[in-house]
Amino acid sequence: MSTELSEGRDLDGLGEQVTEGLTDICSGTAGSSSSMASVAEYYAGKNVLITGATGFMGKVLVEKLLRSCPEVKAVYVLVRPKAGQSMQQRISDMMKCKLFDRVRDDDPDFHQKIIPISSELMQPGLAISPEDVEKLSSCINIVFHCAATIRFDEPLKHALQLNVIATQQLLSLAQQMHHLEAFIHISTAYANCNRKHIDEVIYPPPVEPKKLIESLEWMDDSIVRDITPRLIGTRPNTYTYTKALAEYVVQQEQDKLNIGIIRPSIVGASWKEPFPGWIDNFNGPSGVFIAAGKGILRTMRANNDAVADLIPVDVVINLTLAAGWYTAVHRPKTALVYNCTTGGINPFHWGEIEHHVMSSFKRNPLEQAFRRPNANITSNYLINQYWILVSHKFPALIYDLFLRLSGQKPQMMRIFNRLHKAIGLLEYFSSQDWEWNSDNMTMLMNQLTPEDRKTFNFDVRQLNWPEYIENYCIGTKKYVLNEDMSDIPAARQHLRKLRNIRYTFNTLLVVFIWRVFIARSQMARNIWYFVVSLCFKFLSYFRASSTLTN
Repeated sequence: MSTELSEGRDLDGLGEQVTEGLTDICSGTAGSSSSMASVAEYYAGKNVLITGATGFMGKVLVEKLLRSCPEVKAVYVLVRPKAGQSMQQRISDMMKCKLFDRVRDDDPDFHQKIIPISSELMQPGLAISPEDVEKLSSCINIVFHCAATIRFDEPLKHALQLNVIATQQLLSLAQQMHHLEAFIHISTAYANCNRKHIDEVIYPPPVEPKKLIESLEWMDDSIVRDITPRLIGTRPNTYTYTKALAEYVVQQEQDKLNIGIIRPSIVGASWKEPFPGWIDNFNGPSGVFIAAGKGILRTMRANNDAVADLIPVDVVINLTLAAGWYTAVHRPKTALVYNCTTGGINPFHWGEIEHHVMSSFKRNPLEQAFRRPNANITSNYLINQYWILVSHKFPALIYDLFLRLSGQKPQMMRIFNRLHKAIGLLEYFSSQDWEWNSDNMTMLMNQLTPEDRKTFNFDVRQLNWPEYIENYCIGTKKYVLNEDMSDIPAARQHLRKLRNIRYTFNTLLVVFIWRVFIARSQMARNIWYFVVSLCFKFLSYFRASSTLTN
């Protein structure tokens, strides 16, 4: 995609810049149009709107913006009130999270800059009140659209509403914003996963979004469910399908808005900021890592040699903030797309991930593990099904039987069924490779000052994968499972106990097999004695040879 810059769109655009320079402080734009301003200087005095702020990436974006751009004027966040919890309570709970510890140390009153706006993405106009629409229209300078459903098995109608229609409505709101300088949309690197080579361009949509929305309006959910496989075609799920449609919807507004699109691959725990290994959910690889660390996951179908395109969340957020700066200051003529991936720059493979995850959890075990960590990756379907039967379903049945006999509710088979479903949804992405062009990402890095490259670092060439995976595994233990690192000696003792139980079980199994299949059969005994005799003769020959050699 062209990275040619434009000084201004037209005479009206020039007039608008002059007018913006004379607006009141709410606009936050005075003196900020200089291309020499650093990223932090650009955001100083700005009013920022963030959707999806209570989600994983949204929280990291809010934290980074407040910590590295302390002069930002206000951060408006669209929040959906939940049953029994107001939007103010949701924001208050979010700010108590350990993620905000560094910001809290720098500025104990940072919460005063976060302004919640009641909103519902499933409702017309995003259910934003007229008063809030007027407020946002009069002062917002940058929009970061992070909100989306990331469930792979989301029904098409629901995914379309959250990922496409909500994006359309936010774009309509953005066009009413008098001082808007940039609109940054968070997409996914897998929006075009039906292609093997993916450039930083917006590809033609699989279907015209407007026609699809109109067609699905009158259909029953059962009809939509039946036709979904034909609609999504070669794409694996409704998530990637609707994100591709959303990119096209955003592109249609590039003549009216300054737009940037970020395409992260598989977003994982933080690399460095605000501290290594921060993660707060079971989504994506995190749940798989925890299941492996607990000894629940024993086998997974994937290609050992395929690139595992993980991207740390802080890398994505640093790129997002830098793209917001670049889009606002340089105003590219067309929407710039940034493929935020690691595979083409610093590749790491699924086989390597398996090794380092197992090693990390043996050094830093999780509490009350079901079995010792020992997961294996295979690309063979039959081998995978065999190990699922032997290592997953059979132990689950035995454990559930034990729970029933002890008067407890069986749960292990249910856990394994959920695990198999989650892993099945990931198989498409763990069994093949893609090639992403990242020229715009490199271009943006070169536009930053040396200081900004440190503050907003998204250079994945510096990423040390073994160290990152170690911190990731520790992060799941500390921040997802809320386990104390001081309990590691007890967890190691538990693993030794599990090892002893395994050795005892294997010994009893050998004795049982001996009694049933060998001790009662003369032929089996003859074969056994023959094998033992051969081994004894071999050892005798080896010792005699060693003696003669000496």
